[in-house]
Order: sequence, then C-alpha cells, then structure tokens
Amino acid sequence: MNIHDHVKDLSPNRCGSSLVQIIDAPLPLVWSILRRFDSPQVYKQFIKSCTLRAGTGGPGSVREVMIVSGLPAQRSTERLDKLDDELHVMMVSIIGGDHRLENYQATTTLQETDGGKTVVVESYVVDVPRGNSKEDTCTFADMIIGCNLRSLASVTEKMVN
Repeated sequence: MNIHDHVKDLSPNRCGSSLVQIIDAPLPLVWSILRRFDSPQVYKQFIKSCTLRAGTGGPGSVREVMIVSGLPAQRSTERLDKLDDELHVMMVSIIGGDHRLENYQATTTLQETDGGKTVVVESYVVDVPRGNSKEDTCTFADMIIGCNLRSLASVTEKMVN
C-alpha cells in the first residue's frame, strides 16, 4: 500500500510529499534494517555501495553512496541528522552529490499496528531545480522513495517467512 500526500504550502521553489508503506513484518526487524545508515544498499536498489565519510553511523555521520548506472547521478553525500531508537525516527539530509536533489531532507518514522505489521512513513521536502516543475520533481522523488519502501518491505517480509 502506497499513499502519496503532496505538501502544498511550501514556497514556490520547494516541494514535498509523504509516502506510506505497510510492511507485514514486526517493527524491531524493519527498524534494524532501516536504521543502518552505513548500509542503505541492503534494501535500496538504486545504491551500488556506501562509504561512511564521517562518524560511526549515529547522528552527524556522513555517508557517500554510489548510485547504480542508468540513473541521472553517480553519487550522493548524505548526513544523518537524527536517529531515535526509542521513537523509531530517522532524519537524513542530502548535502552533496552530482544529482538535482538540492536541500533534500527526509524524515522516516515507524509505528507498529495491532496486527504486528509495521507502518513506515517517509516525508520529504526538496528544492525544485530550475527548469523543472514541482510536479516533475515530486514525481521523481516519489518514484525513488516508493521503490525503496517496497524493497524494504520485500527484504524484511522475506526474513520473516
């Protein structure tokens, strides 16, 4: 299940959205995969490799990810702004790279349902590049995040079954 909720009250050069993925796996398992800032390639299909440039994987850490070929980028530099193991909240900012996602900030939260499933919500805001529309920018980011969330579901659900 994927729900898109575009943020409409941002400045003219910003856009954002929230995506929801329900995963048929317990929250502790999903969180154990998601929270690994140093290993996003475990579930993110578009990442070839990841190297920590600063820190040990906690808040303030910086990673450089290499993107698989075929996408309009080769690398992205990202900072872990917040990692709360009690509330299951992770905040990441993109601080560099050869892509068009400027001032990108994402917050991912996890909640457990009564049935033992996990609800993952990823919300983001990003600048709209010159020459692009808000719709095109959000559609691109939504596609990447949606693929990542479906992949997270697939990886964790296979671990349960």
